[in-house]
Amino acid sequence: MADLPIAAVVRIAKKSGAERVGSDAAGAIVAKAEAYIANLTKEANRLAQHAGRKTIKEEDVELAAKSA
Repeated sequence: MADLPIAAVVRIAKKSGAERVGSDAAGAIVAKAEAYIANLTKEANRLAQHAGRKTIKEEDVELAAKSA
């Protein structure tokens, strides 16, 4: 079961220029987005811990995104 709502992902795809999004494609986008978010969060968390913090800050996310 996906955590991201499929309707929101379809809405983002349409705002990005897609006319229509098939249900299998929407599911694939959700899966890839969730995997990206999980990896981004893991790296941001690693950076926060390296800085001696338990809280992920925006700077951690920005640095994690650059290294991804």
